[in-house]
Amino acid sequence: MARTENTQNRKKKNNEIAVQGWEYPGEKKSKLKIIPLGGLEQIGLNMTAFEYEDSIIVVDCGLAFPGDDMLGIDLVIPDVTYLEQNLDKVKGFFITHGHEDHIGALPYVLQKIPVPVYGTKLTMAIIEGKLTEHPVPRGVKRKIVKYGQSISVGDFRVEYIRINHSIVDAASLAIFTPVGTVVHTGDFKIDHTPVFGAPADLSRFAELGKKGVLALLCESTNIFREGFTMSERTVGKTFDNIFAENQNSRIIVATFASNVDRVQQIINCACKYGRKVVVDGRSMVNIIGAAMELGYIQIPDGCLISIEELKNYPKEQTVLITTGSQGESMAALSRMAASIHRKVTICPGDTIIMSSHPIPGNEKAVARVINDLSLLGANVIFQDTHVSGHACQEEIKLMYALVKPKYAIPVHGEYRHLQAHAHLIQDLGIDSRRIFVMHSGDVLELDEDSAAICGQVPVGSVMVDGLGVGDVGNIVLRDRQTLAQHGIVIAVIVLERGSNQLLAGPDIVTRGFVYVRENEELMAEMKELVMGTVMECQDRRITDWGKIKNMIRDDLNDYLWKRMKRSPVILPIIMEA
Repeated sequence: MARTENTQNRKKKNNEIAVQGWEYPGEKKSKLKIIPLGGLEQIGLNMTAFEYEDSIIVVDCGLAFPGDDMLGIDLVIPDVTYLEQNLDKVKGFFITHGHEDHIGALPYVLQKIPVPVYGTKLTMAIIEGKLTEHPVPRGVKRKIVKYGQSISVGDFRVEYIRINHSIVDAASLAIFTPVGTVVHTGDFKIDHTPVFGAPADLSRFAELGKKGVLALLCESTNIFREGFTMSERTVGKTFDNIFAENQNSRIIVATFASNVDRVQQIINCACKYGRKVVVDGRSMVNIIGAAMELGYIQIPDGCLISIEELKNYPKEQTVLITTGSQGESMAALSRMAASIHRKVTICPGDTIIMSSHPIPGNEKAVARVINDLSLLGANVIFQDTHVSGHACQEEIKLMYALVKPKYAIPVHGEYRHLQAHAHLIQDLGIDSRRIFVMHSGDVLELDEDSAAICGQVPVGSVMVDGLGVGDVGNIVLRDRQTLAQHGIVIAVIVLERGSNQLLAGPDIVTRGFVYVRENEELMAEMKELVMGTVMECQDRRITDWGKIKNMIRDDLNDYLWKRMKRSPVILPIIMEA
């Protein structure tokens, strides 16, 4: 939409606008559009666009990890087709915190949407580390924002508000627009005794609520849990008890690399009981290194040693802090459990602390690692060693009580989470007509007087496989699933150039289908079948190789299904001589 003269003048009055609370006397206003591009109907892929006339800002840019049916896929990122189509409007990415489900897609998306990125200090340090591995176009600005600071871009002003989460420097956002203020909580909990930094700035939320908030986008991850989320400090007490009870064994702690406060408490216990600390796992080393540079972790001199120095100390005087609490196959703890770690061997009597809850879908992988560690003689502790970084029901109620939004938009969760969120806040007296349970791609248009879902934009999941981004789709995944379930049968024949007479073959090669040495009769029958098909093609004077291949494929399919009730991938190959 083209700018009017009044719109141009608004840019010149930016300071005045901020003071006036973004009111435009005498001017007809457009509606604000809120467009979730991900983060609804699943955990991860968090990304929401806010659009007003010719300005778009994007909150978060996260990834999701592949499901069991996504064979060979490394990660999943949001489809940003809508942002590409409106690239001239996009003013920047505003990141709430440094977890992968909020920043992981940035290295890929910035290739297509090269606009500024804004975030708090640790968040930007983690992003910078990711961007060194995935270079982005020159000129993409990255700006560190402090709590209480506002950034004005286009028709928006965005303020960062201190909040607590399971990673340091998490923030909620107050987004000031020409039609009202929108608050986006990001992922949050209310921790009155955080390990590092100050508690959440509840007074700022209350101040915004007093002035009037048009809409609140509130996370839904822990919506089924009653009460309040426990403080991170409670885990420190549990660690202290475990260290006291296991002074004669080596201790290995697996936790999220991003949980800097958790790592600090582990280090505190290690120093208290005279143990040296080793940090293992690539992401753990990177994030802890960034946190140390920023002063977010305090490690006494001489406490931290390299993994190569581990052999120089008695096992009962060491602590390993490692990745792999979610059972990731290539993470450090999983390699230890499989006895393939180059530096660490699990021994009977080792104490392993799993300091996290399994992410939905990872339960089997975590259980497998625990079983493998137990078989090696380790004592695995996984109860009462973790607290969530997400708000439970009472904290969500408190957020609504402080902000008093006119409209409520549950975000960050599967559809069942969003529905439960809607039911919870109806009990607070919020009219169901002012609650919008949205789907990814929905366009919510709203202003002071009305709100309605008025359309859809293209959304979806883009799969990343190695260096390929988006080159694997449903058809490829279906083939991979078939290969995984039934294997492949390759039929090779050699035909004479010109006459199409059979010169050699057929040869049958299989992978993942049957054990050839024990199924020689089956292999012979398949050769005979293909020979018959080729002869039939010659009798019918069929010379088109495509038709010959299709006939071989169809005949083998029918035969194998009748004989074995299996449908492997069948690949006919014709060579010319």
